[in-house]
This record gives sequence, structure tokens and C-alpha cells, in this order.
Amino acid sequence: MKVGGPEMGLFDRFRSAAPSRTDDGKPDTAEQDATRLIDRGHALEAQGKLDEAMQCYLDAIRLAPNPARGHLNRGNVLLLQGDLDGALKAFHTALEHQPDYAGAYYNIGNALLGNRQLDEAVASYRSALRINPDYAEVHCSLGVALKELGQCDEAVASYRRALDIQPDFFEGHLNLGNVMHAMKHSKEAVVSYRRALEIQPDFAEAYNCLGLALQDLGQSGGALDAFKVAIKYKPDHAEAHNNLGIVLQDIGKLDDAMASYRLALSIKPDLTEAHCNLSIALRKLGQMESAMVNCERALEIDPDSFHAYCHMGNILTDLGQFDRAETTYRRALEIKPDYLEAHSNLLLTLNYADNHAPLYRLEQARQYGRVVASKVGTRFSEWQCDVQPGRLRVGLVSGDLRKHPVGYFLEGLLANIDPTRIELLAYPTNPNNDDLSARIRPYFSAWHSLFGKNDEAAAHLIHADGVHILIDLSCHTAYNRLPVFAWKPVPVQVSWLGLPATTGVAEMDYVLGDSWAIPAESENQFSEAVWRMPESYLCLTVPDQSVDVVPPPALVAGCVNFGSFNNLTKMTDAVVAVWARILHSVPDSQLLLKTKQLKDPATREQTRQRFAACGIAPDRLVLGGMLTSRDDHLAAYNKVDIALDTFPYPGVTTSVEALWMGVPVLSMQGNSFLSCTAASIAHNAGLPDWIAADEADYVAKAVAYASDLERLAALRSVLRQQVLASPLFDAPRFARNFEDALWGMWQRYQAGHEGRGS
Repeated sequence: MKVGGPEMGLFDRFRSAAPSRTDDGKPDTAEQDATRLIDRGHALEAQGKLDEAMQCYLDAIRLAPNPARGHLNRGNVLLLQGDLDGALKAFHTALEHQPDYAGAYYNIGNALLGNRQLDEAVASYRSALRINPDYAEVHCSLGVALKELGQCDEAVASYRRALDIQPDFFEGHLNLGNVMHAMKHSKEAVVSYRRALEIQPDFAEAYNCLGLALQDLGQSGGALDAFKVAIKYKPDHAEAHNNLGIVLQDIGKLDDAMASYRLALSIKPDLTEAHCNLSIALRKLGQMESAMVNCERALEIDPDSFHAYCHMGNILTDLGQFDRAETTYRRALEIKPDYLEAHSNLLLTLNYADNHAPLYRLEQARQYGRVVASKVGTRFSEWQCDVQPGRLRVGLVSGDLRKHPVGYFLEGLLANIDPTRIELLAYPTNPNNDDLSARIRPYFSAWHSLFGKNDEAAAHLIHADGVHILIDLSCHTAYNRLPVFAWKPVPVQVSWLGLPATTGVAEMDYVLGDSWAIPAESENQFSEAVWRMPESYLCLTVPDQSVDVVPPPALVAGCVNFGSFNNLTKMTDAVVAVWARILHSVPDSQLLLKTKQLKDPATREQTRQRFAACGIAPDRLVLGGMLTSRDDHLAAYNKVDIALDTFPYPGVTTSVEALWMGVPVLSMQGNSFLSCTAASIAHNAGLPDWIAADEADYVAKAVAYASDLERLAALRSVLRQQVLASPLFDAPRFARNFEDALWGMWQRYQAGHEGRGS
């Protein structure tokens, strides 16, 4: 959660001018005396001596032939003292004495703006401008009010008018940057902030705002420098320390990030955003208890922080408390009904347990789609692409074009796509790249980041690229840009790979699966039409790590090691109960669990307690966190005889990696796309017998396979070669099927649009 600064409005006040003169040309002594009193009042006010300043203004009112100026300044003091009603009366009294006093209307507008009476403030500013159309400060404050009303285009026009009148108007440039940033026009925001800093180079808040805009553009280095300069000029700038922490966290420096958050909180203990961000960092480190404490503190400070509720939902999901997580996400959505991140997280969490039917999840996804649709202006109905192409231009939208399960599945496909049939364009949504990003980038004819672009701008960019088919690789996972698809920037849109589920977005044409993952009877679970690949709907890139398969460890140890490297969130109470039954049924067997959450001592202890409640002693469990390299991760499978899959949310990458390491995976038949992915993997690997029909069958199969070590060893010796020859790893074969699927979608589109323009 980033923290920016407020727009800057100005309060008008009388400033000394040449004293008025009497009809005979002599200076008006009373006017001179009143002017001196007002000047003295200004000086006292600047020193914080408000009562003495007020007395000066009252004395000026008694002396001046026209007391309007005195009443104006008296109103300013009353406002500083918290007396809004008294201030407004003073400003109106000034208008009684001088009806064409633009400054009085301006100050009335500022007072109303400060009290969130936005419509009334706008009316007062417009009254001031009817008197003085070239009043730059009024145009600037009008822009603030219009932005707060959500009228951002009008606010931009007001700021630009202020700057036309007064080109070196610092507040005008700063506020223009703020509204551009709010509209996600981050490049324009950067220009405005830099111009403001040319005028006032030591203004910490402008550097803080500049850092936020640069961060949104993915320019982490520039953002880091800007926040550091903000802190240099204002060491106690808590918001800048918080924002610096976000950049440090984004570039993987979690310890430094947490130090920044804690420094922000030492300056401003009630900074909700810093508590929430510290909680996010702690969750990344697997320190769930500490993460929850900070999240709860954020909500104590701000009970309506929808960000904090959303993050608390993430923590509860990680802890397997899915009902509480669902309630928490819904609380975030009560506060902010169009909070798409919370809605996506809710939809993701609904997949972890079996307490909701697939059709319920579909309706929840459709609700997300309706919210997204409400934010769209005019959808595209005509496109730039060639309707009779020699090859298809296919765009991939993803935050995971990097070392990530999506990247691991994608790399082999990209390397084998026929460039005479398919031209690929990348639309990354995550600013972070790595060596996998560098390896796959040459497969794309364009690499256009969507990071920092609002949905409309992103949709227009994709539309202008003349794309035929746009593929979403995220669904409801992190960095998704599903709202862009609601603009319908291309004729055909497909969801694939990121999360095997429906998006709920009406403009998404297809979901890509296969006949095992999406059997005919489950087609009613999608807002999209189902398009099935002829074999597997996914294909893992062959790991470039040289990790050899070894014989089953049970042959040496004399006891069977079951294992699961899945995210601990997938290990529901039902899964624990079934695995405990297996351990009870296979004497001396152990269960090896390896996942990121198990780095946390509290989580390890909680895991032992969950199994102890089912009668499993702690020494039957081997618990470990994530390993530093993929080599070490894959080598850890050599400690496992049989991999136990989670349900209803099965492993995908972990399962296919296990098979490559010669470790068979025992899975459960599901009733949704996600849960049926396990069956797809098993069938495509040539292991249909490793799919259990129900919990009893799951236990029986585990016991049977564990009791026949000779058979297990024979399977392990050939399994890598078996799966390498299967659709799960045969990238050239998968690429041809993938190309055919895309061309099939395009031909169906053509058939439905014959005679129409593109």
C-alpha cells in the first residue's frame, strides 16, 4: 500500500498593496492604519499567535473604510482555530461589504473543500472565476475539488488553465501530476512532478509523489532514488519511508523493506499502510503470526481499510482458514464493492475447499465480471487485425513471464511455435524480469509492458497492435489484468494456464483445457466456451537442471517416505485426515513436507499439532521450507518414494516435476477444472491407475503401492523416459496442437463474421 500526498490548495488572504487615497489625492490615513494592522496580523499568524493576529484584524475592521479584507483574514484565523461556521460567516461578511470579492469566494470554496462539501466548494470557486477568470489559485483549487468528485478530466483542464495563467505555479504542476497519477497516466505525472521540482527543488512531498509514479512505470531505480531524496529533505517523512520499503520489497530486499516500514512506524505509529505492508512482507517470509498481528493493528487504526481486510484474507487463506478468509474478503468488498483485487482473491480461495459447488463459484465469478464490465467505457467492436491473415498475431498477457510455474510451462512451447503460423506479442503486467524473461523475450516480436497503464490505455495499445487472439495467462492470480479483456481489444480472447477456472468475464471467449480436465458434464461451470486440446492442455518445459533419478529411498531405508511439496494452503483438514490414515496403515512410514510456509517455526509446530490430532507422532513428519535453487528443489524428490497430491486443489507444477524425477503421484478425481487437472496429468503420463475415486480408494491405493517396493522401483526406473515421451513434456507435439487450437478458434470467428469488416 503506497502513500502519496494530498493535493495542495491555497488560502487567499489580503496582501499589502499601495494604500488607497482620498479624493484630494492624499493617502487615506485610516486605510493606511488598517493595512499596517493586517500586515502585523499576518506576521503574528505566521508565528502561530492566532489570538493576537485576530485582534489585529478586528482593529483593522474598525478602522478601514472597506472592512472586507479584515473579515477575510479574520475568517482565515477562525478556520485555523477549527471554527468552520465562524469562518464561513466571516467570509460571507466580507462579500456583504464587497460583492465582487473573488478572494472571499475562493476562501469559502477552500473551507468547504476542507469540510468535504465538494459540490458547494465547486460552486464557490466558479463564482470567484466569474469575477476573475484569470485567478490561477482558484483554478488550482477547483481542480482539487473536481478530482475528489471523480471528475478527473475536468480537474486536468482546471490545472492546465492555472498553469496557462501562471506557468511557474508550483502547486499547479504538483496537483496536475497527482491527478495524472490517479488516472494511471504515470508518464505524464512524472513530467509534472519534475517541473514542480524545478520550481521548488527541496520539496520532499514532490519527490515522494515522483517516486510513486516512477514505481508504477516499473522504474524501481528511479523510484528508489526519489524516495531517498524525499527522506533527505524530510527525514521524518513516514510515508516516504513506507514507499521506499515497497520498492525494496519489489526488488527482493525484504529485510531492508521491513526496516523501512518499521522506521515509518517509529515516526508515525498509526500509519495504517506501513502496518499493512510490514504484514505483507512478514507473510512473504512465512511469519504468519507476526503478519496477522500487524494486519490486525492496521484495522484497529482504520476499521474501514479494505486493503487490510484483503491482506488479512490472504493470511487466513495461507493458514487454511478458508471460511474466515471468505468472510474477510467479503468485508473488504462491503467497504469497496469494486475492489477487484479482493474479488479475485476471494475467487481463488473458493477453490481450496469443497464447501461450495462449482456453480456457486461460477456465479461469484460472473459477479466479478459484472463489476469489471461496469468500469468499461465503449468496448471495441471493430479491430485492426487482418481478417485473412497469413499468420496469427497472438498476444500473451501475464505477470509471470519469468521464473514461475507459468514461465516453466511456457518456455518450451515458445521455443517450438512455428513463426510462419503464429507471431507472438508479449504484454507483461509485472515490472520484474529475470534470466527466464531474457531467454523467452526473443520469441516475441514485441514486448509491451502493461505495468503502469490503466485498463483503457492497455486495451488501446493491444488494439493498435492488430492482435487476432489475446491470451490471459493469470485468471484470478496475482498481476492479472482481466479488466483489460472486458474492453474486448481483439476479436478472440482465451484464458489458459494461470489458474484452471472460469474468469467470469463475459468478453472472454474461450477457456483452454482438455477432455480429462474439462469433461463434457462440467461445461456448465464456465462463463467461457470450452476449447479442448487433443491431449494435454499443458506441457512443462524440460528442466535444464542435471538432477539424476535415484532408486526409491525405501530400498535403502526399509520404510516408505511419502511426500508433498505443495503449498501448505492446499493441505486442508480433510487432506491431513486422509494422509494420517495412510501413515497409520503403512508401518514406519514417514511424510516429507516441503513448502515456503514451513520456514516459520510456528507454522511447523502447528502442522505437527494438526497431525497429532489425528494420532500421528511428530517423528513421522519431516518438515522443510523452500530450497534456494531449483536444482536442490528437484533433488529433494530423491528423498520421496510416493508423492501424495492435495485435494480438491491439486498440485500442477509440483506433480509434473515429481513425475520427471521418477516419483509417481497419487491424486484424487475431482469435479471441477482445477481438481480434474490431476486426472489430466495422470492420464497423459500413462498413470491412470494413480487416480483415486474417493478418500477410501486414495488410502487403499497408497497402501497397496507402498507395499510393493519392487513394482515401485521398476516404475521409477522408467518414469522419466515415459513422461518425456508423453504430451506433458513433448513440446514440439504440444506446439503443433496449440497452433491448431488457435487457428481453429480464428476460423470459427471468421465463419461467424463473414461479410463484416474487421
